[in-house]
Amino acid sequence: MSTDTVRTEAAAETAALRREQRGWYVYDWACSAYSTSVLTVFLGPYLTSVAEHAADGDGYVHPLGVPVRAGSFFAYSVSLSVIVAVVLMPLVGSAADRTGRKKPLLAAAAYTGAAATTGMFFLDGDRYLLGGVLLVVANAAQSVGMMLYNSYLPQIAPPEQRDAVSSRGWAFGYAAGALVLVADLVLYSAHDSFGLSETAAVRICLASAGLWWGAFALVPLRRLRDRHARVAHATAPGLRQLAATVRDMRRHPLTLAFLLAYLVYNDGIQTVITQASVYGSEELGLGQSTLIGAVLLVQVLAVAGALAMGRLARAYGAQRTILGSLVAWTLTLAAGWFLPARAPVWFFALAAGIGLVLGGSQALSRSLFSHLVPPGKEAEYFSAYEMSDRGMSWLGPLLFGVTYQLTGSYRSAIFSLVAFFVLGFALLARVPVRRAIREAGNPVPEKI
Repeated sequence: MSTDTVRTEAAAETAALRREQRGWYVYDWACSAYSTSVLTVFLGPYLTSVAEHAADGDGYVHPLGVPVRAGSFFAYSVSLSVIVAVVLMPLVGSAADRTGRKKPLLAAAAYTGAAATTGMFFLDGDRYLLGGVLLVVANAAQSVGMMLYNSYLPQIAPPEQRDAVSSRGWAFGYAAGALVLVADLVLYSAHDSFGLSETAAVRICLASAGLWWGAFALVPLRRLRDRHARVAHATAPGLRQLAATVRDMRRHPLTLAFLLAYLVYNDGIQTVITQASVYGSEELGLGQSTLIGAVLLVQVLAVAGALAMGRLARAYGAQRTILGSLVAWTLTLAAGWFLPARAPVWFFALAAGIGLVLGGSQALSRSLFSHLVPPGKEAEYFSAYEMSDRGMSWLGPLLFGVTYQLTGSYRSAIFSLVAFFVLGFALLARVPVRRAIREAGNPVPEKI
């Protein structure tokens, strides 16, 4: 084969990878409307209000005959969705690696989640159970879809590009969340001008996130490519497959050590994401427009934060940059304990601090883990990662819900989340990532 032919083929493969990377970014653009508008802003306060409307005189609802304080129903629903995802993700991840056919599975997850989210238009009156079911389906589907989406990263980006590619993906997602939130803010704030009630405006905002998700998911499904499977192993029922994945990961104890650290500090991150709007509305007495504006600020600053931390990682390495972000998380969250009620300016200051570290800490964690995955087991290992990202993040929401149920105060729960970041920092600092990458069978980048 001539040198010119080799160069031509290399150029063609590079162009194909760039096309895939651009398509890959768009999936984050597609599903981030759900994460931002639905899970972070509207659904928590709205589903809580629906549950309160359906509650008995003592403030309890009774799903399946179990007494649950209405203010805890949303947090418990998030926890249940996580348990469902824990069962599904290892099964789907193993099937993706075994067959090499990720795209059909990604399509199924994306459109199941989009349909459930669109169905939230019908959440009104006292239909809190409908809201809980749709939340469980949508959240579990998003977790499965993100697991498959993340598992493409080692295949579409060489080691030296992964921090940058991962950071751009998060930046795309946060940019989309900001754009949708602007539209939501206009609709919600001027709902009277559009001839809509406040609840109708909220339901439209919820449903439109599902339509956005479904529409833009078409782009990555056209551009991403399935690869031939490089390993052959049988799938097992979800929890058995999870056990098999964990047993395999025991052969890579340093990968498992990183995952444990990520599980801990990301539990704190995910709890802040899902419960911040409830904390702002119920504990601080802030209006929906203020909450939307604060989350919009988070989205805008998260774009800049993700890109800036990607540049820092090139200079100092991903591990050191993540450790710095955990220090910032700890200080920011500790400050949240002291926020005065009905003081939007301080809530915006807290949102700014969160936004600057949110995107970068998530993006760099994903790219760092991609170096620790044995070749050929991307989806299976990323199923465990996604359980750390969303799936195992049930402890935080559960703690939040239980604390409120016991104390009646959301403020009491917020400070306890600091422990997740402190412990996560200690665990991550102990992981020798260069040795972990070598033991996983991957090349070690110059900066990591």
